Amino acid sequence: MTMRDPANWMLSEAIDALARAERMHRQLFQLQRSQTPAPAWEPPLDMIETDREVLILIALPGVEPDQVEAVVQDGTLVVAGRRVLPPELRTARIHRLELPQGQFERQIPLPPGRYSAVRRFARNGCLVFSLEKDV
Repeated sequence: MTMRDPANWMLSEAIDALARAERMHRQLFQLQRSQTPAPAWEPPLDMIETDREVLILIALPGVEPDQVEAVVQDGTLVVAGRRVLPPELRTARIHRLELPQGQFERQIPLPPGRYSAVRRFARNGCLVFSLEKDV
């Protein structure tokens, strides 16, 4: 049995606590700003550009791709939708709930250029947008 270094363990726990507190803070103040159904959170993403396309991977576990709205406006991809608990979990005893729920929106500035095709698909808990470059 190996013992963990207490300093590393404490630092790791402190960083995790700060990240949770920041998420909760953003969600609390977003919800208090307005009673309108404004987006409550932004999903994290990765953007990768190759010679032929721009790939955007948005972490949205439990959200079906056809339930997400996406439009390109003035060089920005706007992705919006809602993440809700599955019906069978609404009456369950929840021991931990870290994945955000409710209305989300993410505005993603795109690299300059023209795109001839946009595809979307789900892969490994992410919604993937493939924007084919117009060359």
